Amino acid sequence: MGRVTSTDDALAERFTEHRAHLLGVAYRITGSLADSEDAVQEAWFRLSTADAAEIRELRGWLTTVVGRICLDRLKSATARRERYVGQWLPEPVVRPLGVPEQANPLDVVVQDDGLRMAALVVLHELSPEQRVAFVLHDACSVPFTEIADMLGCSVAAARQHASRGRKAVAQADAPPRVDLAEQRRVLESFLAAMATGDPAAIAQVLHPDAVLIGDSDGKARTAAQRMVGADKISRFTVGLMRMYGALAATESMRFVLVNGDLGLLFTESPGTDEFRPLDRRVTAMVVRDGKIAAMYDVVNPDKLTTVEF
Repeated sequence: MGRVTSTDDALAERFTEHRAHLLGVAYRITGSLADSEDAVQEAWFRLSTADAAEIRELRGWLTTVVGRICLDRLKSATARRERYVGQWLPEPVVRPLGVPEQANPLDVVVQDDGLRMAALVVLHELSPEQRVAFVLHDACSVPFTEIADMLGCSVAAARQHASRGRKAVAQADAPPRVDLAEQRRVLESFLAAMATGDPAAIAQVLHPDAVLIGDSDGKARTAAQRMVGADKISRFTVGLMRMYGALAATESMRFVLVNGDLGLLFTESPGTDEFRPLDRRVTAMVVRDGKIAAMYDVVNPDKLTTVEF
């Protein structure tokens, strides 16, 4: 795109053309839908008050601005993360299954493999500097000179930040996305195994190195620590069934899209004399080799405000 001029009456329209991209950048960096929307809105404000004659390429300029805004938000979020109770997961983008694509740009953005829950979990285990450098350079082609200026470091240090991020993502070896029909087959097999209450049957549907991560910030019930291994997760699942009853009851559960992949949404269950009440939750799944390789259980109510239960 050429130089932006001060006489460009269609500036808002041109900004809108890049809105989905900018939301994707912000969400990838912050893991927060609210922060992403705020960052994009702030970028529009800065554009509307900028000297348009100084902007040579609009998409690149906006990407850098959003990156700076998100970095500032990450710095302010560091203290909140230190006080966070238990494990932390990105806020999920949840959409109904079988509903035509919405006008919301995030519906398109989450089709990118880099915005799947598994990929975002890996990114948010990086330092803010590594995450910003990796996303802006590798995903958005922002020059290291601009990234270094943003991070307040040398160009060599910026390259190192991106390199460490790249290596971490490569080592995580997130499985490729499989089609929704295959995901549904695996999830239905998992639910059927859960219904048996047999740990061995459940373990058969789980990848040997399966991971379970729960996010509640102490405001709801989920796994307090990261859990690894099919046997451990299967025994934990049976324990949940004994406490909460039929977690997969049709009246409380439905399939949804979570960041473009198939997941499960559980509505709140009041409980009975025999079973504890169940907090509402969204559980994202990752399928590898025909088995469930990861489960991300988001029950923190602050991260479910945009979800329609």
